[in-house]
Amino acid sequence: MEQDINAFNNVLELVGNTPLIRLNKIVEEFSGNFFAKVEAFNPGHSTKDRIALYIIEEAERKGLIRPGDTIIETTSGNTGFSLAMVSIIKGYECILAVSSKSSKDKIDMLRSMGAKVYVCPAHVSADDPRSYYQVARRLHEEIKGSVYINQYFNELNIDAHYNSTGPEIWKQTNGKITHFVACSGTGGTISGTAKYLKEQNPNIRILGVDAYGSILKKYHETKEFDKNEIYPYRIEGLGKNLIPSATDFDIIDSFTKVSDEASAHSAREISKTEGLFVGYTSGAVMQAVSQLNEEGEFDEDSVVVMIFPDHGSRYMSKIYSDEWMSEQGFFDSKNTEEEQKIEYIR
Repeated sequence: MEQDINAFNNVLELVGNTPLIRLNKIVEEFSGNFFAKVEAFNPGHSTKDRIALYIIEEAERKGLIRPGDTIIETTSGNTGFSLAMVSIIKGYECILAVSSKSSKDKIDMLRSMGAKVYVCPAHVSADDPRSYYQVARRLHEEIKGSVYINQYFNELNIDAHYNSTGPEIWKQTNGKITHFVACSGTGGTISGTAKYLKEQNPNIRILGVDAYGSILKKYHETKEFDKNEIYPYRIEGLGKNLIPSATDFDIIDSFTKVSDEASAHSAREISKTEGLFVGYTSGAVMQAVSQLNEEGEFDEDSVVVMIFPDHGSRYMSKIYSDEWMSEQGFFDSKNTEEEQKIEYIR
């Protein structure tokens, strides 16, 4: 009877092969053709499913981990969710060190997936013992039979996207892609995808997105770590206050910086114009594309693919909360009138 049932064996078989979706209304005044690689179609609703599954299966292949062992990771939320999902299916414990900048929605989701969560202060240096980097390292040292994923300094982060995201985009565009635009946090997505795409066509432009308050753009341009670039910002999973070795800066052509406020409004605009309920970093990449369009980066023949990394449901208490937006000063009177479309009948 089982032979007659067309079903997947578990959710992990759904990782990857996400759709490429043409954008229409939000880019109607732009030059070129614009497509979103919508990673929310992964079972864990983000691009991080790819690296979680790939890195754990590589650890299994090398005999570094066995059922009952513990997966430990530093995460802004999405990687943690993906690791927790993989751990459930494969029989591992999961412990996550999470930035306090992560939305309450994300932290609640991690706990709901059975992970033990340590919430660490966001605005401390990477070498501070309270930082989520150092907490994860300490836990790894203390817990016997644990594996530290260490996505910021793990070359497998790049390999996961070289072997999946890059080939998918090349095939989906029939090799016509001219520009690839992605946010850079750990750098695995942009570096691995770019490596594959550049091997197919070295003329493809690789455009990174960075946040104000992060060091990545300055480091890319000068190869100098400038701590004066670092200050608090709100976007999760974008930018860094350290240099991740999972970022291949040489393969990236340029970086564009985006603000917290503009990125939040861009995410909400995508939802309202394209019907795609996307997360904060999707708004950031859309905002960067808008700025690049104004700078004349694209022409009518451009085929632009951007990564939309995750789903909007993880930001209900942030960018999709009118109260949070108001608290951040992201609503002026015009925004409030246009955005807050709710009326109570009493």
